[in-house]
Amino acid sequence: MAETSREIALKILTEISENGIYSHKAIHGALEKYQFLPKRDRALITRICEGTVERMIELDYIIDCFATVPTSKMKPVIRDILRSGVYQILFCDSVPDAAAVNEAVRLTQIRGFYNLKGFVNGVLRSVIRGKDEIPYPDRREEPVRYLSVTYSMPEWIVKDWLSEYGMFVTERILEAMLKERPTTVRYKTGKANARAITESMEAQGVTVRHAPYLPYAYYISDFNYLPALNAFKEGWIWPQDVASMLVGEAAGPNKGDTIFDLCAAPGGKSLHLADKMENYGMVEARDLTEEKVALIRENIRRSNLVNIRTQVMDALVFDPDSEERADIVICDLPCSGLGVAGRKADIKYRITEEKIDALAELQKEILKNAVRYVRPGGHLIYSTCTISSKENTGVREWALKNLPLEAESLDPFIPKILKRLTTEEGYLQLLPGIHDTDGFFIARFRKKSGSTHFLDI
Repeated sequence: MAETSREIALKILTEISENGIYSHKAIHGALEKYQFLPKRDRALITRICEGTVERMIELDYIIDCFATVPTSKMKPVIRDILRSGVYQILFCDSVPDAAAVNEAVRLTQIRGFYNLKGFVNGVLRSVIRGKDEIPYPDRREEPVRYLSVTYSMPEWIVKDWLSEYGMFVTERILEAMLKERPTTVRYKTGKANARAITESMEAQGVTVRHAPYLPYAYYISDFNYLPALNAFKEGWIWPQDVASMLVGEAAGPNKGDTIFDLCAAPGGKSLHLADKMENYGMVEARDLTEEKVALIRENIRRSNLVNIRTQVMDALVFDPDSEERADIVICDLPCSGLGVAGRKADIKYRITEEKIDALAELQKEILKNAVRYVRPGGHLIYSTCTISSKENTGVREWALKNLPLEAESLDPFIPKILKRLTTEEGYLQLLPGIHDTDGFFIARFRKKSGSTHFLDI
């Protein structure tokens, strides 16, 4: 007997909660395996898994309001069954409450927990009866706990953002991270014109509309499987958030430039820069492992670009052959990823304050090498997909103080609507809910002329 959508969803949730697999990888792997499933079933699996993970704190809070056993003491499978059941009851309008309950009870039985069928049934039916009277924390009296539960964000992160951005901006960030967002793609109009690309996708039932800020950025939705789109197969589109595209704009490459992208996988920024140079110059896309570099190579093959090559290289190890060879060095560095928590929800549950401190130090070590690859007068672009000031403005200030770099305005390179006092000073912090992008930080530096050595730090 074929597995149902909810059985597959529960397997994915188990992979995430018990085996530590990142949700986007677990979901992608399952959808690859079950490509034969109808579009509706694949959409339900994705919705249940993504929604259950992103709202996990709220779901556990609600379950604890109605269950006699706290979620922290439940068997992991039962906890996942209840989480996904409550998610369907509260957030999936297309799923009847009775169907959510019946399927949860059936999954409990399939997994061998016959004696817990009544418990699961009772909790979910209590949630149905009491869902309009759930006693959420008070917004005024407990603002941190209120935001944490309402938007499923760990309290320590909420505290950090409140201290940095205030209540209004923090709540807008958190709201944005829970909103469903379409896939963003970059049109590669050097291969086909925008109208032809759009018509190709629309012929396959895809809904296409312009994304903000950049003329070649588009939102797409109502498709089943991205690699099945002819536009993807032909290399006409590349999945990439607008914030990531803005890194290529901030770099401002000239035809003929030599560019190093030090942490390049899966290669979106490298390919964008190679596109912008119109097959002139050279982009060296580097990353730590053969596996990551193989992914970049595959994407290069699909793009048919001739001015990009790959190299396996550890950004923490200085390469003397690269010294002062680059006109531009792209440092899109390992970070906490909190700016993309709306797309990769389990990031927020895995990161800690100690990890953020360690990542900021890692970024500094990479920048020490990166600056030596830039020719005097050349440029270094530092970016992260986070909104943590320790990793962003903190690292930027360290670089200006300790490396032979000076800030250079972003204003000539970015859309007018994004220009701020900070962009004139050389950096931009993009925030979900404030900007129509992921959370991202971009800073542009110029290497001081005649600066070939600097203090050993």
